[in-house]
Amino acid sequence: MPDKPKRNDPCHCGSGKKYKSCCHDKDQAGIKSKLGMIGLIAAVIIGLLFVAIALNSNNPSQNCPPGTVWSDAHQHCH
Repeated sequence: MPDKPKRNDPCHCGSGKKYKSCCHDKDQAGIKSKLGMIGLIAAVIIGLLFVAIALNSNNPSQNCPPGTVWSDAHQHCH
């Protein structure tokens, strides 16, 4: 893999300008975009984990009909 150009090196695109005045910002934007996408994917995965945990919780009181409460002693609604 070729070395990353330094700021004052000639630009790799062949424009004759210094890298910092030509393609530096464009190259940095690509890196930031990739990091942003990784962060977004991580946030979605974490969100899905929370949803899965909430849906699989062993809290049977959510299944009781209105007007009844869950009895831990008897393991059913009263």
